[in-house]
Amino acid sequence: MKVLVACEESQRVCTAFRELGHEAYSCDVQECSGGHPEWHIQGDVLPYIDGNCIVTTMDGAAHRIDGTWDLLIAHPPCTYLSNAGARHLWKNHVLNQERYEKGLECKVFFMRFLGADCPKICVENPIPSRVYELPKYTQTIQPYEYGHPYSERTCLWLKNLPPLQPTDIVEPVGTWCPSGSYSHKHGAKHKGIFTKDRAKNRSKTFLGIAQAMAQQWGGRTEKNPAPAATGNGGMEKN
Repeated sequence: MKVLVACEESQRVCTAFRELGHEAYSCDVQECSGGHPEWHIQGDVLPYIDGNCIVTTMDGAAHRIDGTWDLLIAHPPCTYLSNAGARHLWKNHVLNQERYEKGLECKVFFMRFLGADCPKICVENPIPSRVYELPKYTQTIQPYEYGHPYSERTCLWLKNLPPLQPTDIVEPVGTWCPSGSYSHKHGAKHKGIFTKDRAKNRSKTFLGIAQAMAQQWGGRTEKNPAPAATGNGGMEKN
């Protein structure tokens, strides 16, 4: 599969698909932190989301994409769209017009991914503020459903993809990156693992979720088949 992972500098989703043999690329205005510049496109992602393009990765190599991508996974910025940030929209019952207009700009960006010319699409974001009237999300997922003992409810808007299924449900020990107002109002369990750089840490996809996306929506390719059976009849864990 040809996979574009938009607004991803961590490369966790991109790498998960690469490990299964897919031609996946991450794209972000930032340099990648995932260690694979040869898979990362640095710059505006919008010119590439409909396919039929040539992308240049950070190592200087050019890659031709004929036709549409097989799968587009997008993580557009959520600062102005999320329900957690909605409290900043109002001050003394007066609408913060500047912040509201920034949210509208983010909505346009968000909708470009949902409307991309691609047969399979996933757009990921936190619970959105109702004021921006985003389309209804398909499902919500939690890190603790994929082997990470934290809560951080995330929404997925899916097109021609099955809902993501839990792979390893564990007991959550705390909230990952709650908003400042939420953490101040709740006990230690809900104050969050990160109290600084929340936006940066919240934007990184959990490895278990990234692997579930790759395995459930991509699977192994013929050039990267499943590992052979071990001597005890089991299979090596990917």
